[in-house]
Amino acid sequence: MLIDTSTPHSDSSDPATAPPRRRHDDAPDTVALFHRLSSLEDGPERDAVRDELATAWLPMAHRIAGRFRDRGESIEDLRQVAALGLVKAIDRFDPSRGAFESYAVPTITGEVKRHFRDRMWALRVPRRVQELRNKVRVARRELTQSPGSPEPSTAALAAHTGLTEEEVTAGMEALESFSTLSLDAELSSDDDGYSLADTLGAADSSYDVVVDRESAKEGLRRLPERERAILYMRFFEDMTQSRIADRLGISQMHVSRLISRSCARVRADVMGQRKNTRSTGGHSATV
Repeated sequence: MLIDTSTPHSDSSDPATAPPRRRHDDAPDTVALFHRLSSLEDGPERDAVRDELATAWLPMAHRIAGRFRDRGESIEDLRQVAALGLVKAIDRFDPSRGAFESYAVPTITGEVKRHFRDRMWALRVPRRVQELRNKVRVARRELTQSPGSPEPSTAALAAHTGLTEEEVTAGMEALESFSTLSLDAELSSDDDGYSLADTLGAADSSYDVVVDRESAKEGLRRLPERERAILYMRFFEDMTQSRIADRLGISQMHVSRLISRSCARVRADVMGQRKNTRSTGGHSATV
């Protein structure tokens, strides 16, 4: 159902003749309409009564939405969310349980708060941490109301809210999580300024080399001494197969076969270690 969220205006524009406003003049008497709604089956007539109730209570939904203005969301979007909460309240309300306003206010307020929790956070923060954030935010505002009041300490906020200092710290960190900073944001105004991305580390490719070397150590130890020597001359001294063959007095083809066989044995040994580690759920030891 689409709802026109523009607030209805009274036909009387003369303040002298307008009826006196109650504290909540947006709480109309709709008891009869709700009893009628509960007696109707789904259909055009029930939809018409439902629309009439939504229109009558829409000013109250707008008032509730207004409580959340200036929090990073436009008032029109907040009114749409509040209108959705109003429709939910109308659909779920049981007129035999009391006044509609007592049921609708927390329902609509909860819908608006849920909108902020689920849609407005740049980072997904657990609901418990969001609640800590709200308590800390309110406490900071209350403790700094007087002009010149210093920024309250963690201990002062904990005493004021009844939270632990750890919970206050979590709430203060969440205060910085409502919005994010672009990686391209400049962190320095100097000519040699740098961005946030420049301060972030990167994965070091040498880590993979370290892991491979440690994994191959045991397999290399198991090789015959001559094969270890050949691998050392080839991969650490960067000697050609021909030079290795001349030094050992064997053919270059023999050197090639020994290198291939040695590498295959070490590779098979490493893969066997990893397979055993996965099957046992343990961790392979490094030497």
